[in-house]
Amino acid sequence: MRLAAIPSVDRILQDPRLAPAVARHGRLLVVAELRALLAQYRAALKSGAALPPSADAILHGLLHRLDASMQPSLRRVFNLTGTVLHTNLGRALLPREAIEAGAAALAEPSNLEYDLAAGERGERDEHLEGLLCRLTGAEAATAVNNNAGAVLLALNALAAGREVPVSRGELVEIGGSFRIPEIIAAAGCALREVGTTNRTHLADYDKAIGAHTAAILKVHASNYAVVGFTAAPPESELAQLAHARGLPFVVDLGSGSLVELERWGLPAEPTPMRSLAAGADLVTFSGDKLLGGPQAGLVVGKRELIEQLRKHPMKRALRLDKGRIAALEAVLRLYLDPARLRERLPTLRLLTRPAAQIAALAARMRPALQAWCGDKAQVDVAECASQVGSGSLPIDRLPSAALRISSAAVKPAAIAKSLRAMPIPVIGRLHEDAVWLDLRCLEDEAAFLAQFEGRTL
Repeated sequence: MRLAAIPSVDRILQDPRLAPAVARHGRLLVVAELRALLAQYRAALKSGAALPPSADAILHGLLHRLDASMQPSLRRVFNLTGTVLHTNLGRALLPREAIEAGAAALAEPSNLEYDLAAGERGERDEHLEGLLCRLTGAEAATAVNNNAGAVLLALNALAAGREVPVSRGELVEIGGSFRIPEIIAAAGCALREVGTTNRTHLADYDKAIGAHTAAILKVHASNYAVVGFTAAPPESELAQLAHARGLPFVVDLGSGSLVELERWGLPAEPTPMRSLAAGADLVTFSGDKLLGGPQAGLVVGKRELIEQLRKHPMKRALRLDKGRIAALEAVLRLYLDPARLRERLPTLRLLTRPAAQIAALAARMRPALQAWCGDKAQVDVAECASQVGSGSLPIDRLPSAALRISSAAVKPAAIAKSLRAMPIPVIGRLHEDAVWLDLRCLEDEAAFLAQFEGRTL
């Protein structure tokens, strides 16, 4: 009898209050979610629930399920972790020009692989190659889906079935537990370790080169630093050795920058221009790290080798889609005007944001956060240090300011969970028994504060 008291599917569907949901989501989804909800209620009654649900309770539960089921999985968040290029939070933010270019490419047909002048099939690399060559001085360039893919393609095309010497100090692990030795193995190459973790000499490479050697690979240790008693041959010497032995010299910069960051007061980061000038035949680097563009792996260097990569079967599996090509082209064009690059490129703007400006923002926002916390927690402004992230400049820190939330009554993890439950989730970090909200990456102050109105911790 208790189960019979649960309203039927047809009865609930006849409720006029459900009509807007049917119009918004479609009848098929509404019926499926309603049946799933009623099954839950029946199971609860069989397990001893006190009372059958009312029709109103079922209706409200259904509307909540529908809203939850249609919530996008990929959502906007506030990155207040203090890591500007946060791998888990999407890395680089695209400039307006890139967003508009990507959207336009996705909305209409385009000449993605069509030569308008010749009226025949073209090559999608052509949309990026000219800009990359102009900015780096390379003879040719190509692009794939990320830098790991770029390294994988380069090694498989040039060295499959043969040996690749790499310094032991450069056998790094990048995000997601991907390791250079595993990428080399996946490319079908045999890793030949040379030197030691802290000291590798040119003679170590020389001794490792043999009949089965296909290329010399240098990997920029972008996500850690070895200091103290260290040694590594410069790229120019490695290039000379490789060329004397008839081998290509490949440099994996990981992040890589297309400008000298020192001009904005940031620590130096290797550039593909320097590696090419030192004699590198191929240089790989990321598009969505310090470059400030969409996810991509870029390869610049000698035309003959780039053509080998472009013709390789793996290139098709790793190629960029039209939206990212358009967005990346727009970002690269910004680099043609370095005088205005800082104000137009979000990554550079956030990295160079003055600490005093961030502290002033924290002071303005503290009262709203304190009102949200009430008497459950204390909010104060604290100095902190941001980091670049995504393996870029690992030991360098950027002076910043944070809102620090501490409480004797509520655990930091519980406060962090409440912040993540906001309409626009707020992602901070736990440190010293408190929640720290580093405001370096917060530019939409109004939207952030609006969601705290009328809510309490």
